[in-house]
Amino acid sequence: MLKGIKIGTIAGTIIGFLLLLMEKSTGKKVYTLLMNVDFLPIIGSISWPFYMEWLFHLMLSCAIGMVLVAILSYVSPSRHQQRWLAASVLSLGAALSYFPLTILAVKETPDVADPTALGGWMVSHLVYAVVLKKCYDFL
Repeated sequence: MLKGIKIGTIAGTIIGFLLLLMEKSTGKKVYTLLMNVDFLPIIGSISWPFYMEWLFHLMLSCAIGMVLVAILSYVSPSRHQQRWLAASVLSLGAALSYFPLTILAVKETPDVADPTALGGWMVSHLVYAVVLKKCYDFL
């Protein structure tokens, strides 16, 4: 469990900073989208400070890290392909959240079909998959 929390914290921090950098450089609200919880019942009606949104983001990333560790506990440690597959599938699931998150968002987020925002979101989630796998290997 601790390994998954470490993996999720590192990977979540990296993707957060990537999307923040992209939002600052392009004006596309991809970091806003990553941090957004306004569509969730109960907690969505609260105007959270940025550090609480960051905490929510890291909690989700830690959960993904723990799922990765749980999945890979059933795989031989020498099976690099299965580690890549597990990290990629989990990251793809997170990447595909772009569509429902942009549709459900109350605050301003990128258009669902914005190629710059979508491309940046997908590339950052590809990096997220690499970081998940590499952190798993390293830790």
